[in-house]
Formats: sequence, C-alpha cells, structure tokens
Amino acid sequence: MDAATFAALILFSGTLFFLVIGAPISISVGISSFAAMLSILPAQGAMVTSAQRLFVGLDSFALLAIPFFILAGNIMNNGGIAIRLINFSKIFSGFLPGSLAQTTVVSNMLFGSISGSGVASAAAVGGIMAPIQKKEGYDPAFSTAVNIASAPTGMLIPPSNTLIVYATVAGSVSVTALFMGGYLPGILWGLGVMFVAGIMAKRRGYTMKHSMTLADCFKVSIDAIPSLSLIVIVIGGIIGGVFTATEASAIAVVYALVLSLAYRALDIKKIPEILLSTAKMSAIVIFMLATSSIMSWVMAFTQIPALIADSLISLTDNPIIILLIINVVLLFIGTFMDPTPAVLIFTPIFLPICMNLGMDPVQFGIILVFNLSLGTITPPVGPILFTGCKVSGISIDDVIKTLLPFFLVIFVVLMLVTFIPAISMTIPEMMGLIK
Repeated sequence: MDAATFAALILFSGTLFFLVIGAPISISVGISSFAAMLSILPAQGAMVTSAQRLFVGLDSFALLAIPFFILAGNIMNNGGIAIRLINFSKIFSGFLPGSLAQTTVVSNMLFGSISGSGVASAAAVGGIMAPIQKKEGYDPAFSTAVNIASAPTGMLIPPSNTLIVYATVAGSVSVTALFMGGYLPGILWGLGVMFVAGIMAKRRGYTMKHSMTLADCFKVSIDAIPSLSLIVIVIGGIIGGVFTATEASAIAVVYALVLSLAYRALDIKKIPEILLSTAKMSAIVIFMLATSSIMSWVMAFTQIPALIADSLISLTDNPIIILLIINVVLLFIGTFMDPTPAVLIFTPIFLPICMNLGMDPVQFGIILVFNLSLGTITPPVGPILFTGCKVSGISIDDVIKTLLPFFLVIFVVLMLVTFIPAISMTIPEMMGLIK
C-alpha cells in the first residue's frame, strides 16, 4: 500500500470511527486529518503544517459574513418580522387550496431569503402558523410536513450561509453568482411543495380562507415593506456592487436590529442571549472550517479526489450515471451530516469530477447545497425536521408518512437542477456574473 492510499485510509476510517463514538464532526475531521498528515510528513512538519492550515482556512474576508448573517437571523426571529411576512404572504396564497398551508410555504421562502437559515424559518413560521392551522381544523401532521418541507428553501434563496461556505472552499467562485444561481432552484422547490400541498389539501377538504379585502392587502403590504426592504438592500447592494456580501451581512444586522426595535417586538434584555447564541453557532461553523482546511490539504497532497474520480470513471464514463451516483452519495451523506461539514468534505472530492464533465462550479454548488438541504428534513439527523416537529408538538413518526409526497417532488426538482443547467445558470449569465 503506497503512502497516499494509507493516508486516505487513515483519514476516512478515522473520521468514521470518531463519528461513530459520538465525537463532534470538527474534532473527528481535525484529529483524523492530523493523523493522516503524520503518515506522510515528519512529526514537526505535520504540526507546523496543521497549524498553518488552521489559520489559512479562516483567513478569508468572505467568512465574516457567516456570523453576521446568523446574528441577523436570530434578531429577526425575535423581532416581529416573521408575522409581518406571514401576513404579506396571505395576499399571494390565500386564494389557493389549503390557503394556510400555502401561506406557510410562501412565508418560509420570504423569511428564509432574509434570514438565510432553514432552521430559523421552521421555528419562526411554524411557531406562528401551527396553532392557527390547528384551530382551522388542519391535521397537525400535514401542517408540520408543509412547514418542514418548505423551510430549506432559505438555504438556496439568497443570502445563504451554506453557499458562502461553498464559495470559500471552492476557491475562485463568485458568491454573488452563487446567490443569483440559487433563486430559481429555491423557488422551484417552494412551488413543488405548494403543488403537493394543494393536492393534499383538496383531498382533505381544507377550504380556501381568502378574506382579505383590497384595503386589507394594501395595509398588510405597507406594513411589510420595511421587512421586505431588507431583501432589496442586501441583494440589490451586492448585485449593484455597492458593497460585498460580507459588508451586506453587517448592514443586515443593523437594519434588522433597528427594525425590530421600531416594531417594539424585541426585548432589549434578550440581546445578550441572542449574541451568545450567535457566538456559539458561529464558533461551531468556523471551527469546522478550520479543521476541514487540514483535511483539504491532505486530500490535495495525496490526490484523493483524483483517485475517487478515476474510480468513478472506471465504473462508467456516462456523465448522466456519474451525476446520478454523485447525487445519491450526497443525498445519503445529507441524512446524517450537517450541510456545512458536508460542503467542506465533499466539495474538493466532487467539484473536480463535475468540472471535468464540463459543469460550471456555480451549478455544482447549487446541486451540492440542494442535496444537503434535502438532508436537513430527513432522519436521523434532520435539524429542520426536528425543529419543525418541536414547534408543532408532534412526533417525527407521525409526520414522516405525510412528508413522503413532498420528498418525491423535491427530488424531481433536484433532477431538473442537475440535468438542466439553465435553471441555475440563466440569472448569473444574464447579469454578466459568469462568462
């Protein structure tokens, strides 16, 4: 066994071992990567290189956007913004079958596009909509399934922390191009959920509840303009070149804080708690990025991605089959691994393969995040699945069966995104972000 193969064996088997015994992912990756490095470098060289990689992995201005967007999401989750977006969503969804369920989907798309967090969307929107739907006679399993199935759209519709992480790992990939590339896939995901929800609502006899007059629609729209303006300010500023994604994240924090205080919905006494929660979440993500940088160096040094690519090509040279295999692997990984570490681990492995097939890194980034977002609503890990069930007060066993039709339509959208590049590439190309 040559040194590269032995290092790869240590890296992957070590990571798997530590995960099985319950160690945090960042620790599992860090220790296994250092052990693999020891097999190919002298002890002193391994220690120095590991320390350098820890620093280099975090030496990126773009990464500052992550804690700021997390903080903005936490502020919005406590600042009365969600209820205004929900009321605004009723204008577009109140006339559809199962109008309350449809409102949940539109609200998740709007709130997710502002907060950038699927978990925050599931908690905020689900916490408000679940009691309302129960009062109107909706099956709690159905309303919870709709909330869970639509919450991940915020991981694709910008701003998205997961796409920022991918851009950092992938190298010379524009965050702005990724943001624009995520719009259509995220919207298609939401429309697919609305389609299934409408069919199920008709079969269950959930009637339309559109009782808003023109005056009501106008009042709700005016009330929602300040919240919706955050999307225009953040995304418009990035596209217009007024500020970078990192600067936009800081602006989002200030705007969300001022707006929440203006709504008088944010308790000043909760700000330290919000800051502490943000620091904890940010530390987890950033430490993962640091330790995964060691792993990326080991994989590049030992040419592990090339070995995996050769293995795939030895099975088949059909691009369609290769892309299907990659999707299956990512879907499987997403069921037990959070999106951030999965992006860090599998981007260096699969990105070169897809680029050799002629795929643009932007399209691959959307496919990668789409797969891993689907994993957030599937057991055994499924953070959005657990959050959605927690806020509605029902068990996972009760909601899984109702989720199955939603899984099917989301998978169909994933296949469309995989094999029709225009879905993720049209907007970035039209805006001149991709040449």
